[in-house]
Amino acid sequence: MDSLRTLKIARNGYIVIALVICAFGAGLLVNPGWPTDILIRSLGLIFMADGVIKMIGYFSKDFYCLAFQYDFAFGILMAALGLLILIRGETYSRMLYVVLGLVILTDALFRIQMSLDAKKFGLSLWWRILLVAVLTGILGMILVVDPYNGEGGAARTLVGAAVVLEGILNLCVAVYTIKILDRFCEPPEERGRS
Repeated sequence: MDSLRTLKIARNGYIVIALVICAFGAGLLVNPGWPTDILIRSLGLIFMADGVIKMIGYFSKDFYCLAFQYDFAFGILMAALGLLILIRGETYSRMLYVVLGLVILTDALFRIQMSLDAKKFGLSLWWRILLVAVLTGILGMILVVDPYNGEGGAARTLVGAAVVLEGILNLCVAVYTIKILDRFCEPPEERGRS
């Protein structure tokens, strides 16, 4: 698979996963009473898909090298957590909000650093990523503290809000930092001819 195709798959995958994450979070906001087993399975599948896309992104040749710089290790972690949630989710359902909070907080911290790198690159919309990452990180931290002990509609609403922000954060990263240049991936002798 060539570099340009891999990058397009990674970027489009990032966008699709971000939209799925937003839809999942919005679903929880609208109806926090989802059955626990559906919630667990959905999170497991989303984590696994997100992990795979992150690993594909890491091996793509992104022009700015910003979006995917930490995604190999984080992608493996997401895929492994997704698999663990699918296999043993019922056992760990009480800890699910804390684990989700840690994942969201970690991703937000990586994105804060990435937004500052984007500023150094001269990307004018770096501050949007920073703002969304900070808000996402705050909600992730609240999930880690787990003020509702993982129970009730308020806990699910908090999860929904955090997941929506996580999806928006991933969407911002995909749209603002992943640059696809056809010329970038051409052989050097071909670039001078166009």
